[in-house]
Amino acid sequence: MCSVSGLKSENIDLAQLFSRYSRHSSALLGLLLDLQDEYNYLPKKALKEVAAYLGVTLSQVYSVATFYKSLTLKPRGRHIIKVCLGTACHLRGAPQVLTELENILGITPGGTTEDLKFSLETVNCLGACALAPVMVIDDQTYGEVTPNRVQEIIQKVEP
Repeated sequence: MCSVSGLKSENIDLAQLFSRYSRHSSALLGLLLDLQDEYNYLPKKALKEVAAYLGVTLSQVYSVATFYKSLTLKPRGRHIIKVCLGTACHLRGAPQVLTELENILGITPGGTTEDLKFSLETVNCLGACALAPVMVIDDQTYGEVTPNRVQEIIQKVEP
């Protein structure tokens, strides 16, 4: 009962994940964070299993899963691209960088490419104003990004 299949070519075995947690509602957030780390989002079928394992209602699981911005119910790409749209980045060309990313990837902010390689997000500040405009891909920060550099950066991440 602890496996989830039928998800876009993935078969999730939850038994190993569950073995790290007690069957108590206080384990919910940690379990969801680990589940997302493992699969890059929170599959709906897995959330039902989480609720059953912890003995909580599915609505409680969804309440936590939708409360925290770092958790997502939508499949995300292997690489998360965050473009800063804070004041310094905006003034130095971040909107044009974002437009170039949208054109190359064929998605808008909040979207994920069909091949699940990239997800695109915007943020209000990345705290690197001196490097504006800035974007982060996974844990790598790219500063002084121009629309002309976007394709090169993307190809370094996922050739």
